Amino acid sequence: MSRTIFIGDIQGCWDGLARLLDRLRFDPAADRLALAGDLVNRGGKSLKVLRFVSGLGGSHFSVLGNHDLHLLAYWQMQDRIRKRNREFDRILEHADGERVLGWLRRQPLLWLDPDERIALVHAGIDPRWDRIGARHCAEELEQALRGPRFARFIDNMYGNKPDRWQHDQARYTRLRTITNVLTRMRFARADGKLDFESSGDLERPPKGYRPWFEMLHPAWDGWSVVFGHWSLLGYYEYRGGKAICLDSGCVWGRELTAMVVEDGRRSIVQIDCG
Repeated sequence: MSRTIFIGDIQGCWDGLARLLDRLRFDPAADRLALAGDLVNRGGKSLKVLRFVSGLGGSHFSVLGNHDLHLLAYWQMQDRIRKRNREFDRILEHADGERVLGWLRRQPLLWLDPDERIALVHAGIDPRWDRIGARHCAEELEQALRGPRFARFIDNMYGNKPDRWQHDQARYTRLRTITNVLTRMRFARADGKLDFESSGDLERPPKGYRPWFEMLHPAWDGWSVVFGHWSLLGYYEYRGGKAICLDSGCVWGRELTAMVVEDGRRSIVQIDCG
């Protein structure tokens, strides 16, 4: 692939995505899209986003975000849901719905490029996880999403407790804590305890907590961890690119951000979503 194009949270904002790809002169035969998750919800055109990205095939992918997992849960639990989500219903009711949902279910939770030394995750990485540990946890969650006990995982996915991953937790408790780390975390403690109450204001962290990327395991030294989820940060680079946030709040009328990697060089391209 001539370029890898990382893009932050789209959240159903098809028009913004189309304009950004046009500006980048995106060529699906030569470029690779690597999306930071939260493809769906709130933007109004989630189905169009899913049909486009899933139709690219090949090496194009998205890591899963919390809104993507919520869509999969909505799909699984639709008979039990009282509060309807019309944007999700349009996906479920469409003739292509089963295909795009099946594609979404097969997407990774963590992606590593050892050549460029770049990792992609939706929210963050537990401060105690090295690269092997993070990959192992992500794979365990991916297997649960793709496997025959998918419904049971969904039934146990939601919840803020426990608020800290432990390797010896019961299976579905452990999967819930992995889910919260990879798709929901912002502030954390060095022991892995997560905060679920704060607004995400970097200047006002909860007492005793820090942004997760300030505590990355030493095994990540020399790597860049690219993530989304934290729209209050906007486009943000920590310590020269050790961590890079690409969620710049397109769905809130701000920007959609891409990081383009080509021949070892990186560049940032944004379009206004106002």
